[in-house]
Amino acid sequence: MSSRISRVVVTPVAFADPPLLNVVGVHQPYALRAMVEVHTDAGSLGLGETYAGELHLERLRAVGQALGGHDPYDLNGLRRVVVETLGRETGGGSDSVGGMLAIDSAVDQVFSPFEVACLDLQGRETGRPVSDLLGGAVRDRVPFSGYLFYKWGAHPGQDADEWGEALTPEQVVAQARRMVDGWGFGSLKLKGGVLPPDQECEAVEALADAFPGVPLRLDPNCGWTVETSLQVADRLGGVLEYLEDPTLGIDRMAQVRARTSLPLATNMCVIAFDHVPPAVREGAVDVILSDHHLWGGLRRSTLLAGICDTFGLRLSMHSNSHLGVSLAAMTHLAAATPNLTYACDTHYPWKTEDVVLPGVLEFVDGSVPVPTGAGLGVELDRDALGRLHDQYLSSGIRARADTAYMQTVQPDFTPNTLRW
Repeated sequence: MSSRISRVVVTPVAFADPPLLNVVGVHQPYALRAMVEVHTDAGSLGLGETYAGELHLERLRAVGQALGGHDPYDLNGLRRVVVETLGRETGGGSDSVGGMLAIDSAVDQVFSPFEVACLDLQGRETGRPVSDLLGGAVRDRVPFSGYLFYKWGAHPGQDADEWGEALTPEQVVAQARRMVDGWGFGSLKLKGGVLPPDQECEAVEALADAFPGVPLRLDPNCGWTVETSLQVADRLGGVLEYLEDPTLGIDRMAQVRARTSLPLATNMCVIAFDHVPPAVREGAVDVILSDHHLWGGLRRSTLLAGICDTFGLRLSMHSNSHLGVSLAAMTHLAAATPNLTYACDTHYPWKTEDVVLPGVLEFVDGSVPVPTGAGLGVELDRDALGRLHDQYLSSGIRARADTAYMQTVQPDFTPNTLRW
């Protein structure tokens, strides 16, 4: 008889996060994640990582309690357990994840960390890396993009952090220089929607001058109108690799795309499978940013890749503030996805704390070599997990709240969506 799930442990953690600015505000002093451990009666263990808002934690724990006795190789059955549990105990309705993205159903987001953990467990038991379970690695290292942010020099009331302030083109270039020198990134992305568009264009142009030939991206998180988006696309048409989510919604994105040759990417108007048909029909986007935390795990992300291949859409990968379990999962997924040809986003260089033992996930010339060990290839640092859980308990933060935190500094602040 095969092994069965004996218990599930969900541990919320908080880790230090710099004051990174975006369209809805600023990152809080701590970012939240949840570690999901799936244990079997045979002594096997699989790891997953996900968001850690209170409602999401409630749903994770309800599913974890329902998984006792489940076969960790039965992933279709796992999804049925998630659907039935959310419908019966906690409600499977809408939620908000990642600070900006509203979703109609929580099933995919709750299913994802359990699926990743079961795949990790399967890999450990069979002695194969997760990339093999997804069809085999087509690349032995995964390129990532340096993720640049406008930022304050420090959180209010704290000492300046090691990155310093980044509010001018010169300061953004200095931040990029540190990213390139420290991690070897071969492409760069700037989170926009913070300053007036002309100023953000100036920063991108300064990056182009400082790093000739390096692919550049700009993501204002829907901060602009259609007309402003077109003006920026015209100005930066020969500079950007792609422009990500310049304006809000499939309809507006389609209006921009119809009048520019600059590729448009999204992680905001296409974040579920039922968004793909209208986006294709209206010709709204060229590039979809996948995210296994959001789209329902690793196998459903490979399904998204196949759909993109069918309709001639290109594929990149989205990132939120994350730790090493997620980076490992992202790396295995990207390694096993042939048409994921853009460098992936990652927040990893911004973190100073982690829950995995060091030595597996290393950036070499801007890429992460695909772990070759069994499963995800990473192990929990139990001492660090306990320390970051204690930090979660003492932080008082129970949800991502960029806008509310910004308003403690600027009381009249409102999110900048479609402001310019």
